[in-house]
Amino acid sequence: MDIRTLPEEERKIYNRIRKKYKLIFDKLKAGDNQIRLLKIADLEEFLGGKDPFANVSEFPFWTRLWDSAMVLAYVLAGQKKTAGKSLFEIKAGLGAPGLAAASAGFDVTLADEEDIIMDFQKVSAAASGLSNINFIRLDWQNPREAGLFDVLAGAELLSRDDLFQPLLNIFRLCLKPGGEIYLAHDERRQNLFKFLELAQDDFQIGFKKQVLRKDGNDVTVVINRLRPRRK
Repeated sequence: MDIRTLPEEERKIYNRIRKKYKLIFDKLKAGDNQIRLLKIADLEEFLGGKDPFANVSEFPFWTRLWDSAMVLAYVLAGQKKTAGKSLFEIKAGLGAPGLAAASAGFDVTLADEEDIIMDFQKVSAAASGLSNINFIRLDWQNPREAGLFDVLAGAELLSRDDLFQPLLNIFRLCLKPGGEIYLAHDERRQNLFKFLELAQDDFQIGFKKQVLRKDGNDVTVVINRLRPRRK
């Protein structure tokens, strides 16, 4: 991509990041559109020699485009009647699902915990020609009022069991009445079904699987759609 075509603010962000890391743009098909994702080109360089598996809780999950995020991006890009609807991607990381939703017509807010993550998101949004996206910081353990949204979405949110209640709190704080939630996880994530069992008291839960072929192996991604139960 020709970086000179970026708006001035995002071009400055890109040049600031480029001084520290090698960068690449990935192209991702989103319905009839194509989005561009800014990514770290060399993850080993980013980690600075640290073993990414020594402490999984410290792994920078946002640096990877996960299979579940790609599948969720396709799902959201295919949504109909999106004009005037708002979507909130929780712990968005690179933001592929949110960017895909924006390309489909949603007014999107991407949320994560660090400024560096939002810098990547802002460049990706500009490179994709998307202006209908906001960016906010969100602390999982103490979520602030971020507004109310028609759709909440997230991929690979359940890395730890202690995130269950904070995630449910965000659902309660941010989902409009009559809204819905889309979650995507690798089927191998063992705590997914523990979380869904906890969530089913408050939500009706739909279930769909998508099988991807990757490096000669099948990868199964579970898509869940949650709708609040009527009290």
